[in-house]
Amino acid sequence: MKRLIVIFCICLSTCSLFAQTTRKIRQLEQQRNELKRQIAESETLLQSTKKDVKSQLGNLALISGQIEERQKYIQTIENDVNSIQQEINRLEQDLKRLQKELSEKRQKYEQSVKYLYRNKSIQDKLMFIFSAENFGQMYRRMRYVREYADYQRVQGIQVQRKQKQVTDKATSLRNSRKAKEDLLKQGEAEKAKLVAQEQERKQILSGLQKKQRSIQSELAKQRRSADKLNAQIDRLIEEEIEKARKRAEEEARRKAEEARKQAEAAKGTSEASSTETKTVKTPVEKLEAYKVDSEDRRLSGVFERNKGILPVPITGPYVVVGHYGQYQVKGLRNVKLDNKGIDIKGKAGANARAIFDGEVSAVFQYNGLTNVLVRHGSYISVYCNLSTVRVKKGSLVRARDVLGEVHTNAEGETILHFQLRKETVKLNPELWLHR
Repeated sequence: MKRLIVIFCICLSTCSLFAQTTRKIRQLEQQRNELKRQIAESETLLQSTKKDVKSQLGNLALISGQIEERQKYIQTIENDVNSIQQEINRLEQDLKRLQKELSEKRQKYEQSVKYLYRNKSIQDKLMFIFSAENFGQMYRRMRYVREYADYQRVQGIQVQRKQKQVTDKATSLRNSRKAKEDLLKQGEAEKAKLVAQEQERKQILSGLQKKQRSIQSELAKQRRSADKLNAQIDRLIEEEIEKARKRAEEEARRKAEEARKQAEAAKGTSEASSTETKTVKTPVEKLEAYKVDSEDRRLSGVFERNKGILPVPITGPYVVVGHYGQYQVKGLRNVKLDNKGIDIKGKAGANARAIFDGEVSAVFQYNGLTNVLVRHGSYISVYCNLSTVRVKKGSLVRARDVLGEVHTNAEGETILHFQLRKETVKLNPELWLHR
């Protein structure tokens, strides 16, 4: 019975390992397909046909963003190839071990079959049993004959099970090798596309390098506009922080009042006056420790737990064409950008969408376009360059709710400028979004 249980456990373990290998390959394939889909969609975003500096800078940002996506995809393929190769190495070792075990099982089974063949007749077995010298020996011989038959049957089952293990392992190995071969082909195809994109980028850079003065003038213009927009955002966020402080103060006072009433009920009217003084004063003195009220703290905590998996704030195909922070534009001399958020290029008609549950804290105009601030506890997400909006101040929104349509400019560019703050601290949105 114990042997049968062991065999059953081995069979389950083999099936589990086979399923894990297949599942792992499928998971890697799903991840790659998602990246591949994003790249295919981003390639539908067309470059401007205009040759002015602004349009060409936009084309450079687009092609650079597409190159980054393809490089990321190629790196993912290479990582998956390495992962599958490790799996192949493990499967090969397991297969060798199982084949050795199968050989040993077959040898033992052959020996038992030969023995039974030599003593196959009922008469031989009866002679063996009845030739015993006493009843005890007869009983032991009967038990031996029965157990040896069981042993022979178990050996046959073990050989079958082990053969199935070998077959399954060989199948897993073939699947893994095929997956690796397919990946290597994909990698080569993507590298060829990357070379073509790099060449296209060089051509754009070649044209821009002759227009350094115009580039600096255009960037200075964009910088002044961005500074004014950020000043307005900063002012509105300061107002939100002040509102949060007042909400915290009100909550502290409410709790103090509740505590005072409880103290009066417990200790009587005579001690209520001193209790009120002590109870009310303490929370007010500690108001600086409050940044937001209890509901804001709860929402902030949930928001933080979603770091890295928040949805991209634009619908449809997209490419990140402007990264967060200060960085040098590769290929152009003395061209340095400073971005307080990220710029996401989408298709004409794309909508801005909320990245998380929250409340619209501000809707304001700048340069003829609309901008929306959504508060998520201590965190605030900012959506700029909208031509129309579907929300108003005080609106409650859920994750992925549409806030408005992203503006498409005269150059045909549909770019959402997106920022993320924790109170006054500027955050890198790319670390929080799932891409």
